[in-house]
Amino acid sequence: MAALAATPVLAQSNPPPPNPQTPAPAPAMKIGAPVSASAAAETHMKSTMMVGSLSLLISRIASPKVKHPMLKQFTGFEIAEQETIADIIKTMMMPAAPSGTVKAPTDAELMGNVDAAGKAMVEKMQAMKAGPEFERDYIKAEIEGHRKLLQIQEAYLAAPDNIDEVNVAKLARGMIKEHLVLLSDLEKMG
Repeated sequence: MAALAATPVLAQSNPPPPNPQTPAPAPAMKIGAPVSASAAAETHMKSTMMVGSLSLLISRIASPKVKHPMLKQFTGFEIAEQETIADIIKTMMMPAAPSGTVKAPTDAELMGNVDAAGKAMVEKMQAMKAGPEFERDYIKAEIEGHRKLLQIQEAYLAAPDNIDEVNVAKLARGMIKEHLVLLSDLEKMG
């Protein structure tokens, strides 16, 4: 009788054997600690951030200046996309507590990501007045930037080495291809 009474206590103190079909819990990630990335993944993140930051900066400049309704819609899509990608890459490089909101980078943060040619492009776009010439130059810059972004994604996807980075590159590649089609249509309307 005493043995039967003790059995439930023993059963509770010994955990069940692991189920081979249940994945092991992921190791705890230290929030705020830089993530160790391969050279290829790091190059992908930095290159995507550089070109994406320029696209975001000039789209923010273009948003109040463009008049064509479809181009105005495109600038909104591009701003939202690039803010999201920047937030994702930033959290991949420096993990933070999970959040369902996008923390948009400031213009100063974005300027820190672009090279000298990008900074010159930003200054040029800021100085231009709204009108057809501005819209043509904006579309041209976005097509060039999106082609570079596509090359960056495809180069990384040709030799992927990190599942999270691969997923970002796959999603980015799809959006970039869509945006190139939209930009081509806008260029023809111009």
